[in-house]
Amino acid sequence: MLLESIQQANDIKKIRKEDYDRLAEEIREFLIRTISVTGGHLGSNLGAVELTMALHLALDLPQDKIIWDVGHQSYTHKILTGRLDGFDHLRQFHGLSGFPKRKESECDVFDTGHSSTSISAGLGLVKARDLKGEKSTIISVIGDGSMTGGMAYEALNNAARLETNFIIILNDNNMSISENVGGVSKYLNNIRTATGYLNLKEGIYNALRNTRRGGDSTIRNIRRAKNSFKQLVIPGMFFEDIGITYLGPVDGHDVNGMVRVINEAKRVKGAVLIHAQTQKGKGYQPAERHPARFHGAEPFDIETGLPSHPRTVPNYTDIFSTVMCKLGARDERIVAVTAAMPDGTGLKRFHNMYPERFFDVGIAEEHAVTFAAGLAAGGLKPIVAVYSSFLQRAYDQILHDVCIQNLPVVFAIDRAGLVGSDGETHQGIFDFTYLSGIPNMHICAPKNKWELSDMLKYAVNLSAPIAIRYPRGAAYDGLKDFRAPIESGVAEWIYREWEIALFAVGSMVKTAEAVREALKQKGYGVSLINARFVKPIDEEAITEACRFHALIVTMEENVASGGYGEKVLDFMNRSGLKNHFLNISIPDAYVEHGDVELLKREIGIDAESITERICALLESKKVSE
Repeated sequence: MLLESIQQANDIKKIRKEDYDRLAEEIREFLIRTISVTGGHLGSNLGAVELTMALHLALDLPQDKIIWDVGHQSYTHKILTGRLDGFDHLRQFHGLSGFPKRKESECDVFDTGHSSTSISAGLGLVKARDLKGEKSTIISVIGDGSMTGGMAYEALNNAARLETNFIIILNDNNMSISENVGGVSKYLNNIRTATGYLNLKEGIYNALRNTRRGGDSTIRNIRRAKNSFKQLVIPGMFFEDIGITYLGPVDGHDVNGMVRVINEAKRVKGAVLIHAQTQKGKGYQPAERHPARFHGAEPFDIETGLPSHPRTVPNYTDIFSTVMCKLGARDERIVAVTAAMPDGTGLKRFHNMYPERFFDVGIAEEHAVTFAAGLAAGGLKPIVAVYSSFLQRAYDQILHDVCIQNLPVVFAIDRAGLVGSDGETHQGIFDFTYLSGIPNMHICAPKNKWELSDMLKYAVNLSAPIAIRYPRGAAYDGLKDFRAPIESGVAEWIYREWEIALFAVGSMVKTAEAVREALKQKGYGVSLINARFVKPIDEEAITEACRFHALIVTMEENVASGGYGEKVLDFMNRSGLKNHFLNISIPDAYVEHGDVELLKREIGIDAESITERICALLESKKVSE
């Protein structure tokens, strides 16, 4: 196999040109075989194989640097930099990350995970290179989906002033996670059809370069006039208009062609954008037919493309999807907003039923939130569905545009808590913290699938901003008989006993049940309280619990700093409540990728670890006295 000959960066340059197609085929076969077992981002990686090969052929790594936007398309890059063997443990605890990681390889120059950041990071590396007097080539690779993010345009505006080389490759597959939407997608589609001009330009330049005398000066004269001609042939020419040289579109699956255009781009004294067209999922028919499904794939059967372990119970996203459709039928003022995630957030069904009340704004969380604020100011009831780790990108808009005006926007926060295999950039463990410091915001978390339904119904009738956060994975169906009406800032007592009071938030209620059973077997009396609200907290329930329990335990799937436990302890201190207190939360640290249950054990928030900590505290001299 050709792959076996690639042990480190730049080994691809030993491969003969006539074997490039064979190498691309081997890489695709390896990715399909591996990801069918481990799961991972398949479609985006299959589409970027030849593009990545061309980058490694045209560059000298690690001296030259590639910044991958988001980074879920970097698997071929990892293979070509000697990490083939690590794919057996892709996205597993202490294994190979599914995203670029500086600690993993010197060829990964910038950690990514969220979209639209690569041009800004690349521009910073360019400036650092120039100030240090280095000569490396810096390339940012960004997808057309990420180009819908405003941060990309802030960076382009800055990059247009460069007088030194900086290459941006626009990997255009007409997809983000779901199909692209909006004006940028339309603009790129228009460019895709303008091949006549580009073929003419290439022919003229090549002919003149072969002229012995006067060719270069003639080319310079033509370059001065070409922009006016472009305006006639290519609609908009946005990139050239702002001062960035545009090359393309080019076939992103033609390795030799991509190498030629990258080498041409290296000669530009300024920012240059290469527009490469690729096909997401290329080489594997199920991924070509269903690119959204194979964006982040679970383990699957290679022959059919179907999941190896299909879900048998609904997850929280399914519950949200069902309730949204019911709410939409009851109230025409309810509208849904998402940032390029209609499938991932469960809004696809709502879109199909109420297309005029569904808004996919592209990968633009900041815009999504302020847009929702405008909808609310106009008398509608917007529900913004977004992953926890992505919502943090819109912190200013939540604070400034929603909460200062106390507008009734509902934030449906999916993938809250530990999400597992995608690692640090995707763990939803900060939302309690970054939301709870904002005045007017309400924050709640359901203990099971029925409570998620009840909280959504409560939220759409609340005349204030509210966030409902729920985890990834199967929706808990326990505690069905405990369904007290939702009231703002009111906790739900599930079991009342004595000695120990467990205040659990959202997903931790299920864990608290197991802890309670373990403690009861040891002879302790344990109350279980479903906290429900992180803001406002139920001060009356805390006061009551302190009267009859020696130990107050809070349990949350959020970092300790700024979380629910800190709020409870602060209230106890201000109220002079001297009970013993234990906060079970995630340490103030970034949590790497791995199986969620394994991660919980590692950081001590699984039922067994919590039980051990409580028992150790109860048996200590300090508590017994």
